[in-house]
Amino acid sequence: MDYRLQIARRYLFSRREVSLISIITGISMTGVTLGVAALIVVLSVMNGFYDFVRDLLVSIDPHVRVVSTDARGVENADSLIALTKGMDEVVAAAPYVEGKALLVHDGGSANRVVVVRGVDQEAMAEEQEVVRQTGFGSFDVSTRDGTPGLVAGMGLGNRLGLYPGGSERSASNVGLLSAPSIEQMLTQVFGVPPVRRFEVRGLFEVQAAFDQNHVFISLEEAQRLFRTGSSVTGVDLRLQNLEQAETVKAQLQNQLDGARFEVQTWYDLQKSLYDVMRLEKWGASAILILIVIVAAFNIVGSLTMVVIEKRRDVGVLRAMGVSKSNIKRIFLTEGALIGGVGTGLGLVLGLGLALIQQHFKLVPMAQAESFMIDAYPVVIQPLDIMVIAIVSFGLCVLAAVYPAARAAAIEPAQAVHLDT
Repeated sequence: MDYRLQIARRYLFSRREVSLISIITGISMTGVTLGVAALIVVLSVMNGFYDFVRDLLVSIDPHVRVVSTDARGVENADSLIALTKGMDEVVAAAPYVEGKALLVHDGGSANRVVVVRGVDQEAMAEEQEVVRQTGFGSFDVSTRDGTPGLVAGMGLGNRLGLYPGGSERSASNVGLLSAPSIEQMLTQVFGVPPVRRFEVRGLFEVQAAFDQNHVFISLEEAQRLFRTGSSVTGVDLRLQNLEQAETVKAQLQNQLDGARFEVQTWYDLQKSLYDVMRLEKWGASAILILIVIVAAFNIVGSLTMVVIEKRRDVGVLRAMGVSKSNIKRIFLTEGALIGGVGTGLGLVLGLGLALIQQHFKLVPMAQAESFMIDAYPVVIQPLDIMVIAIVSFGLCVLAAVYPAARAAAIEPAQAVHLDT
């Protein structure tokens, strides 16, 4: 064993006596342990919430969306879809038309402005959460007996009393009035706005805010409703892996005319929300790292006291020929031992608590009935663990720099003279 490590370990972990210095060193080590454990647990929970919100939104939003910068929309949707499907990362590409319209029910007694989304039912990816979560009725927007189908959110259906047809009841019938139709009504003296009637075929339940104001119809009906002709609002892409979104975006930006098309990833579609969540994560990290910083200040104090107590030993080592740099390394090693043990115990404690919560969900969420999850979500990211370990260990070693420099400055003759 290296003599510097042996001396540093003996100074810190002497079994002969428990002194005030040993108690302060133990408190410093405990502070590092608690700080590291708190960082791991809090960041893992915040990662869990981030992934939960992301997965929830991506179940509605596409992985990548291509829209037109022109108000007329995308006029060459077929060629754009062919281009995107030629990419290895793309699993599905579906055009859509989206706009706002007035939903009229029961002869106008219950009207509500909704977001109408026209989709190609066959091209719509099967993994779309809206399709899977259509539990009341079915996701059917096709035209039957001249009447097109409509699928609405469960929240909107409950508010307006909408329901699909069954063996004992007929389906609800609603009308949609678009802005172009209202404009036509206002510009004509005796004009009656053309209201397109739809049959409710199903109700989906994805997210409360989304369910309250979204309805789905066929792509052709949406083009007719908003009078877009053959144009579409954009093309939605689903990828093999969510993390490939930025790569696909860069490839499409190189192949498409930037003056005509805009490419957006799932992050771009909800950028403000994701940015706030990331800011909260790093803000919490900055606050919790203060625990480790306070422990590092305690390390400065405890090692300084060790230097004062062991000044005669340092003088003897210097008289025996040990260089100033090796004296400095002895006390830097002490700081590294404190940081290594404290960080290691913190990693074990923090990862243990995070894994227990992840698998056994011991800590439930308050008022879980109001949320879509019943316990705090936990996601452990190796990069976070690595950064926490490096920063915590580095702060402990950095805290030992001043005591180490002070020890290296001790002269042998002065040390012996002061001790006699």
